[in-house]
Amino acid sequence: MRTEAEFTDLYENHFSELAAQVCAYLGDATEAQDLVQEAFLRAWQRWEKVGGYEEPVAWIRRVAWNLATSRHRRNQVARKFLQKSPPPETAPGASPDRVALVEALQHLPAKQRKALVMHYMADMPISAIAESTGAKEGTVKSWLHRGRRELAALLTDEGTPSKVKSKAKAEGKAKDKADPDTLAIRIRPRKPTGTAKVNRRGSGRPSVKEDRR
Repeated sequence: MRTEAEFTDLYENHFSELAAQVCAYLGDATEAQDLVQEAFLRAWQRWEKVGGYEEPVAWIRRVAWNLATSRHRRNQVARKFLQKSPPPETAPGASPDRVALVEALQHLPAKQRKALVMHYMADMPISAIAESTGAKEGTVKSWLHRGRRELAALLTDEGTPSKVKSKAKAEGKAKDKADPDTLAIRIRPRKPTGTAKVNRRGSGRPSVKEDRR
């Protein structure tokens, strides 16, 4: 049996060339890389046996080509079906409320977000969510309860996340503070120049002092 290091060397030395071959056949580089990775994964799962072959890369190449052939056939069937089928109707754009809801959901923990989407958008009961996630039903109820509470705090009456609204409000205050046209103007009384000055009563000085300028 060959070692793990030998499998790593095999992967590093032959992945690119196998992916290039499959890509030339399928015409899709990303799909070709996925299939070759799948072939290497299967080889690793059977490495006790495949590692003993004289040329393990030949086995991996055959698996990759078999996967590519199957994928090519499925693509042809799907392509023919799409050509015969009428084009789907254009889906309407998302409403502002939906956009705000999706944005607010991104602020929730992943488990709470997943539970809310499954329950309210996919209409899945709590038991089905528990089975899908592997959690207990009580845990799912807790996710839904906390998620609803946090979501309500994030959304305002207009459907805009409060965090976004607070950020916009803060930016507006900063702009007003920096804009000289919006600053409060304090008018100070200007001291008269070149005129008589009246002293307070009881100062013992003449009430009128001539301007010496």
